[in-house]
Amino acid sequence: MKVIIFGAAGNVGSRIVSEALARNHQVSAVVRKPEQLEKLPAQVQGIIGDATSPNDVAKFSAGHDLVITAVRPPSGDEQLLVPITQSILEGAGRSGVRVLVVGGAASLRIPDQQDTTVLTAENFLPDAVKPIATACFAQHQAVEQVTETAWAYLSPPAMLVPGVRTGNYRLGSDELLYDDAGNSQISMEDFAVVLLDEGEKPAHHQVRFTAAN
Repeated sequence: MKVIIFGAAGNVGSRIVSEALARNHQVSAVVRKPEQLEKLPAQVQGIIGDATSPNDVAKFSAGHDLVITAVRPPSGDEQLLVPITQSILEGAGRSGVRVLVVGGAASLRIPDQQDTTVLTAENFLPDAVKPIATACFAQHQAVEQVTETAWAYLSPPAMLVPGVRTGNYRLGSDELLYDDAGNSQISMEDFAVVLLDEGEKPAHHQVRFTAAN
């Protein structure tokens, strides 16, 4: 499979790259700055491109089997997440390539709390992460409006952290997942496994899903 990844130099993106290479996929990676190319494995075709340009996205994604976007704007520019995601979806729609969106947990519902979400739950999120959580909530709303592109939106649980690859995870849909000990967590490594499993065997079509260890 030929996979092109936006945001490949980030914490999550780099693990998606590693997982895709481990599965012997052909990987291209789009980054914003030339110095980010140095962070990519030698097997990856690095591309300097503008994810805010649907024309660039369409050009770079043509001929691929899957687009994955793991873009996260820098602190202070969180509001760019929605237009970047919209641009990637529009460009991939032009090239006819399916998109997997690395989303956020903000729009997941808290179990047994009616319509309360991670973003709206009282005292759930630290103030420091509220700007990106708000952007991710808006991102999910924007993605749900897209009908002309094949997509799936993957929300992590409450904690998405560096860890180890176990290959074990549980899937859900619109509610935050917890384990028996009350933890809502998945390693970035296993999150990448979830994405590539979905990429290889699509099971979610224009819907959001979530996963946790």
